[in-house]
Amino acid sequence: MMKSTDNMPLVEEGVEPPPNETRLTIWHKTKANDVKINVEPTATAKSSNCSRRRWLWFGLLTPALMALTGLIFYQQGLWYGLAALYGSLMLLLLIKPGWRWFYIAAVTGPRDTVGVIAYIRLLLFVKRQQRKNLNVADLFEANVAQHPDKLAIISDSQQWSFRQLNEHANRVANVFHSHGYKKGDVVGLLLENRAEFVATWLGLSKIGIIAPLINTNLRGTSLQHSIKVGQCTALIYGSSYRTAVMDIARDLPAHVALYQFNDAGQTSVSSEGLAQGLSQQLNELLHAAPKDKVASGASRADHHDKLVYIYTSGTTGLPKAAVITHARYFFIAAGIHYTLGFKDKDVFYTPLPLYHTAGGVMSIGQMLLFGSTVVIRKKFSASGYFADCARFNCTIGQYIGEMARYILATAAAPHDREHQIRLVFGNGLRPQIWPQFVERFNIAKVGEFYGATEGNANIMNNDNTVGAIGFVSRILPQVYPISIIRADPHTGEPLRNERGLCELCAPHEPGVFIGKIVKGNPSREFLGYVDAKASSKKVVHDVFCKGDMAFISGDLLVADERGYLYFKDRTGDTFRWKGENVSTSEVEAQLSNLIAYKDTIVYGVCIPQTEGRAGMAAIYDPTREVNVATLGAQLAASLPNYARPVFLRFLRRIDLTGTFKLRKVELQQQGFDPNVIEDELYYVQPDGSYAPLTQVIYERIQLNELRF
Repeated sequence: MMKSTDNMPLVEEGVEPPPNETRLTIWHKTKANDVKINVEPTATAKSSNCSRRRWLWFGLLTPALMALTGLIFYQQGLWYGLAALYGSLMLLLLIKPGWRWFYIAAVTGPRDTVGVIAYIRLLLFVKRQQRKNLNVADLFEANVAQHPDKLAIISDSQQWSFRQLNEHANRVANVFHSHGYKKGDVVGLLLENRAEFVATWLGLSKIGIIAPLINTNLRGTSLQHSIKVGQCTALIYGSSYRTAVMDIARDLPAHVALYQFNDAGQTSVSSEGLAQGLSQQLNELLHAAPKDKVASGASRADHHDKLVYIYTSGTTGLPKAAVITHARYFFIAAGIHYTLGFKDKDVFYTPLPLYHTAGGVMSIGQMLLFGSTVVIRKKFSASGYFADCARFNCTIGQYIGEMARYILATAAAPHDREHQIRLVFGNGLRPQIWPQFVERFNIAKVGEFYGATEGNANIMNNDNTVGAIGFVSRILPQVYPISIIRADPHTGEPLRNERGLCELCAPHEPGVFIGKIVKGNPSREFLGYVDAKASSKKVVHDVFCKGDMAFISGDLLVADERGYLYFKDRTGDTFRWKGENVSTSEVEAQLSNLIAYKDTIVYGVCIPQTEGRAGMAAIYDPTREVNVATLGAQLAASLPNYARPVFLRFLRRIDLTGTFKLRKVELQQQGFDPNVIEDELYYVQPDGSYAPLTQVIYERIQLNELRF
């Protein structure tokens, strides 16, 4: 098991868990305190026997206690009977669920109360918009009327008021209405982070047009796929992407019209686009269009109509277009607003791409629905994060993925603590760096959330618990029906009992996270993807009873006794080596801490005639700063033997998604073959140190002459 030095996770050593159990205790050591996260044993036969005995006593005592209560009622009167009834119920609760239930209820009560109140406020908010059949533009226009000159979107080069944003949106709506587009049509949007990005899809929504928000990093086949899978009838693209669009223009369906939006100072579309008659100049059309209101006779979007398509990151294949309705947009933006206690006067900072849910819904939604101000940035800068927050007087910051690790790796600066940020929120802040991050940057509260754009299983950590991505109530779990079910960690396939139904995981037992699907319920609806076949793969049937359905996340989570949820890994990323399951995310976190927070990707690779998969770590280190000579000893002090990478690869370049996720599919396919890999390769030796992986060594491994 693992050991560690200061600031590194520490796992108890020398204690062997009972059969079929695993125990992992991670310590985060900081100057202020030690934060302990326990991943406890799974349920065993012993606990099952205890449960059966408890139910037996419950079954025997219940009729006896009820009979006794009735007798007292009859002989002694009402008050004696009520006292006896109360005492009987208390005794029953001590037997089933037991005295421990009272303790858990006491310690989690404040957390659950805050969560329930926020959930009720959210449902009331959503129901109110549904009853009035309002869409996103309706709420935005109400904010425009209330404070037209308040700043809505700020960036280095732009400061747009609510009035300006609305006027641009009206121009967009009028242009496309005059061109014959109507409710239900689909117009793709390929534009960088800027005020016009929001105003464009908002304007399209005013006449019921659906806007697929396309990842600006896509090129070639991936870009063409996104336009086609979104069933676009037109595409609006920024002049910065005209080369990418022209490269695929001839391969797009003939009915797809192209509109080029030019940056400030540019007045014409590309000569190639004009010569071929492929593109129209959108700026000129917008300039001539009315700005005060949308033309009469234009269609209008209803509350449950589709608003935008948001694409998945494509880490495991081509992007899929997830459906976001107006109702779903309300639920996501308002959900985090009420759960984390956002205020309308807050100033939000998001350097995230606005074509994804995190930036485009959670942050921009605060401006559209609640009248807040949002500061955006075209491209994330680790060193500029808190500098921007201080400069623009931001009160809430957003992060995602490995962003917090990049920020933590920057040199110390005065603005690290000289800012007005009272809360940061996002997902992907690893527990291994959480304490260091909040201490260095003086962050009072972290609101970590978890969820998928297309899914209905969304959770939030509302009480600053280190490492937790959310919680499920242990007192009233039925209020928000999400669960962790037993599943194969490699395939994600649910494990079923003799009745063919799924089984809940015991506390501290890893499993796949699911959310119950209830059609018509805004918090339980599953809208899926534009591609119905892709949607069906995310639904599991006959979960806890025949005929029910749930969204299956594909992620392995674990819940502790108090209901706090912790991310463990993605199914398929966990691999087995030396008879043990290895979590890639845990190894990545440990290794990254050892090498000054550099990008690290861990995956399993096959070795001929060897059971399981050997761990391999790809480290982005183009200037070769990592000391390989000492890395083996450091890993030995931080990771158990089976979890230490067998192979190392030092990358000269790295491929990130728009949400700062690391791509590993191609790396895994390349394996550790020096014939196809130009990067430096190393392999572990019997003493734990690493040596260069040459062609001769590779051939010996293939012949099974070297064993690990």
